[in-house]
Amino acid sequence: MADFSYVALSANGKEVKGTIVAENPDSARAQLKNQGLVVTNVKEQGLLDKEISIGPKKKITPRELAVFCRQFVSMSKAGVTIIECLSLLREQTENPRLAQAIRDVQTSVEKGETLAYGLEAQPDVFPSLMCTTIAAGEASGSLEVSLERMADQFEKSAKTQALVKKAMIYPVVVACVAVGVVILMLIKVIPAYTDMFNDLGTDLPKITKMVVAASDFLMAYWFIIVPVVIAIVVGIKTWFKTDSGKLAWSTFQLKVPAIKNLVVKSACSSLARTLSTLLAAGVGLTDAVGIVADTMQNVLIQDALRFSRDEVMKGVPLSEPIEDSGLFPPMLYHMMRIGEEAGNSEEMLTKLADYYDEEVEMATQSLMALMEPAIILVLAGVVGVLIGAIMAPMLAMYQAMDNL
Repeated sequence: MADFSYVALSANGKEVKGTIVAENPDSARAQLKNQGLVVTNVKEQGLLDKEISIGPKKKITPRELAVFCRQFVSMSKAGVTIIECLSLLREQTENPRLAQAIRDVQTSVEKGETLAYGLEAQPDVFPSLMCTTIAAGEASGSLEVSLERMADQFEKSAKTQALVKKAMIYPVVVACVAVGVVILMLIKVIPAYTDMFNDLGTDLPKITKMVVAASDFLMAYWFIIVPVVIAIVVGIKTWFKTDSGKLAWSTFQLKVPAIKNLVVKSACSSLARTLSTLLAAGVGLTDAVGIVADTMQNVLIQDALRFSRDEVMKGVPLSEPIEDSGLFPPMLYHMMRIGEEAGNSEEMLTKLADYYDEEVEMATQSLMALMEPAIILVLAGVVGVLIGAIMAPMLAMYQAMDNL
């Protein structure tokens, strides 16, 4: 099998360019003809024609997946075939990784597989939620509806992620500035005053001695300190990927009130929105809850939802194990119970998702309001210690001169 670049004309006379996998040029022409295309040129791709990826793969964002779904729906409603949709989407996307994944999906569909099957073969690009929803849409003949729901889902997810990232920008920038200021003072300012401190001929205050010792240590052993700090950071990040690290981080998130408020409300928004999307696509409740559990970042919430899935398999209403978990606010399981009793769970979950989207925004703003003064106080304290270490011996010298 080889990759072939082709140029062809669609049924409406529009020029179509793309790539197809085939055994030889004749086979490629035959496949394109079966798709209703009039082939004008087919050429096997050489090494220089193929896309080469250097460096880390670019991550696929919810925004890009939302655009993928939205454009797919628009073209599908215009009468464009699935294969042509994929070909056009591949050419339009700016993310090489996504373009390659779409190309692989197109190849799978050209072989007669379903769209959902092709998406499932790219688990690092297309989430299981999307694959399951599209599979249900294909089975029920409502593919366009499923894609529209996924577009809404990804857009809401992108908005929520943007809010959380926005909340983290300020503290990260301030923390970096604080570290930079401390390092600059230790390697530039403090050494400049060291000789003056020595010429005073008096015993230096303890705070000055500590800062001078820290400066001397940093200047003498920076080549050891830097790799040690890097190793610690890498070690912590690696540990957070382990089961014990994930559990510790998840527990910490639910222990700190301000962080817990944001984490829980974000989970409620995601739970309600995803569950509503899956149920509307025709996915069974048990499978839907299992998929929702896999989308959660906090392992304690994830375990609670997996337990809820097991309870649902026994015939228990979903609202009961959600309430018994003790992790979710009363608003969530009370509204879910009302929806279960009234038989309109999908509508109730959509309303819950909209409500918690607003709550996530408010929780983000509240967290920012708490973090800003705390960070300023910490930064002021660190810089104040360094300034105090510089001024203390000078004040002592002035007092000694006054006593003469």
